[in-house]
Amino acid sequence: MDFDFEALPPQDRYRLLCSFVAPRPIALVTTLGADGTPNAAPMSFFNVFSQDPPLVILGIQARPDGTEKETMRNIRRSGEFTINLCDMAIAQQMVDCGIGFPDDVDEVALTGLGHAPSHKVAPARVAEAPAALECRTAQILDYPRRAIVLGEVVQMYVRDACLDAEGRYVRPEAYQPIARLHADNYIVADRQFVLTATETLKAATGT
Repeated sequence: MDFDFEALPPQDRYRLLCSFVAPRPIALVTTLGADGTPNAAPMSFFNVFSQDPPLVILGIQARPDGTEKETMRNIRRSGEFTINLCDMAIAQQMVDCGIGFPDDVDEVALTGLGHAPSHKVAPARVAEAPAALECRTAQILDYPRRAIVLGEVVQMYVRDACLDAEGRYVRPEAYQPIARLHADNYIVADRQFVLTATETLKAATGT
C-alpha cells in the first residue's frame, strides 16, 4: 500500500508514522511555570540529535484548540527544561503526568514522584528517574500546530547502578528504558543482543 502524505489527513499520517517509526524513547519533560510551579509532561516525539554539540530534539504539539501546552510556554519563557528518562519503575507515573491538569498542579508530586535539584538549570529532575538531561534551548522551529525544540544538554545525571565500575558503559540489567510504540502500547528494553558488522564485508572495504 502507498500513502500520499500530501493528501492524507493529519490523524492518518500520525497513525502511520507512530506505528512504524517505533519504538520511540520517552522524555518526561520537567519545566517551571511563571510562578515557579513545577510541570511534568511525557513526550514521545523525542530523540538525541547530536553529540557535538550535545543536542536533543522535542516535538511538542499544540492543544486541540490550538493553544500551546504548558511545557512549550515554559520553555519559551525560561529557555530551560530537564528531560527525565523512564523505566518500568516510573512508567505509570509518566503516563499520569500526561493528564491535562491545570497549570497550578505539580504533576511530579501529584503522581507520587519526588523532585531532585538540577545543577545548571532551574527545572528539577525527577528523583526516581534513572537518568536526566539538563537542557538549555538552542533553537525553536515553529509550525502551525507544532513546535520543534532543539535543546543543548549542559549536564547529565545517571543513577550509579546504571553504569559499569568505570562509569563508561550502561549495565543493561540495570537500565531498561521503556519506549512508546503506538496508541497506549509501550515496550521495555529487557531483551538486548549484540550485532556487529559481517567480518568478510568489513575486510572487503579495508575497515
